[in-house]
Amino acid sequence: MNVLLHQVLSGLATGGIYASVALALVMIYQATHLVNFAQGELAMFSTYIAWSLMQAGVPYWGAFFLTVAASFVLGALIERVIVQPVENASVLSVVIVFIGLLVILNSLAGWIFSYTIKPFPSPFPAAPLFGNTYVTSHELGSIGVTLVVLLLVFGFFRFTPLGLAMRAAAQNPVSSRLVGIRVGWMLALGWGLAAAIGAIAGIMVAPIVFLEPNMMAGILLYAFAAALLGGIDSPGGAVVGGFIVGVLENLVGAVLGTDLKLTVALVLIVGVLVIRPSGLFGKVHVTRV
Repeated sequence: MNVLLHQVLSGLATGGIYASVALALVMIYQATHLVNFAQGELAMFSTYIAWSLMQAGVPYWGAFFLTVAASFVLGALIERVIVQPVENASVLSVVIVFIGLLVILNSLAGWIFSYTIKPFPSPFPAAPLFGNTYVTSHELGSIGVTLVVLLLVFGFFRFTPLGLAMRAAAQNPVSSRLVGIRVGWMLALGWGLAAAIGAIAGIMVAPIVFLEPNMMAGILLYAFAAALLGGIDSPGGAVVGGFIVGVLENLVGAVLGTDLKLTVALVLIVGVLVIRPSGLFGKVHVTRV
């Protein structure tokens, strides 16, 4: 029972990180109806920015908030400079742009920071918090940070005029333009917010997987599985899906071995697409042809 509880709590910690990246994927999907394959590389590059600031002597939380702000600006600039010119192009063209952005960010990180694996500090103490023996202090702290971020995002979209305008622009751009909402800038803000959330996920996961240009490859796959499981157009579903994927991954790894952990994400992706493409909480869209 103790081993089971440890695996579940540890899975919730990693699931929170998957939930953050899945939420970023859903936010961009709602705006463009496309999956941003470069989301993981954006998070990785932002984590390198945080690492560079800390190497320059900036305290951890100062580097944390500066990186989140820089990531927001970077995401908005990418939307304005790279994505916006091809927003009316074919789906294949936009997907190629996303894949090209993935390769550019990965190569740029390797060129600037090298491909050497680097340790990344944790802001939480090495000793377990509250005397528990089931999860590490970093895992428990990651859960707390993730929940705070998710609550802030929920409150932003639910109760602020800007958040409501962004939701309207994503759901119905034509009607939003008619009532005076600047849809283009709403999309840029959505990209910036998604990049900031991804940066937080990258900073939280870096002490676990270590910092290197390919650190987010597997995590992006898990996050994609979480987004599909919860519903690719449902932010709340993406969060629930992230926690489910994290727990399942840990349980399968404990029972069948760590070599099969990545299989969980692939099985979930295929299973959801075959059995319930809309996910657990996604909307079913019916189109007359």
